[in-house]
Amino acid sequence: MAFFGVRLSDDLAVRFDAFASSRGGRSKLLRQMIETVLRSGGGAPPAAEAELRARGRSEKVTIRLRDEDLTALDAACRQAGLRRTEWVVGLVRRRLLGRPQFSRAEAQALLEIRRDLRRIGVNLNQAVHALHRGGEGAASAKELMAFRQEVRAQLEGVRAALEGDLSYWAGEDR
Repeated sequence: MAFFGVRLSDDLAVRFDAFASSRGGRSKLLRQMIETVLRSGGGAPPAAEAELRARGRSEKVTIRLRDEDLTALDAACRQAGLRRTEWVVGLVRRRLLGRPQFSRAEAQALLEIRRDLRRIGVNLNQAVHALHRGGEGAASAKELMAFRQEVRAQLEGVRAALEGDLSYWAGEDR
């Protein structure tokens, strides 16, 4: 839910509070006033609404499910480590946009993998520079090739995990 903060003079705030006290308080009265203005044609022009949507404003979608469908949804959510909304959003994004939806644990794991791969890349770059300089303690070409193969194997594991996630959301695991 969005929050609007407004600065008012002390006198205006006291008068507004007195007015709002018999109408449910500040927040309720402000919401009612905003709704009244927007209902009476004071809404944003269509171009402004399209711009808001493009910047990421989301809309609420409500669905009705039978008890057995809801039970199955809850089981899938528990298994994936996602809340209902996250799971349904993941399904929609995969189907419509081809984008995966990760659980918090998966997203954290991917961030850690990214950091690890960045460190590996820096270390590999330093080892190659040392090899070219021929300095003491420089890794041999054979060691670097073995390291390269290890990195490739790890990247293949990440790719397989991502493909598995995408196939899950596409329903290919049934």
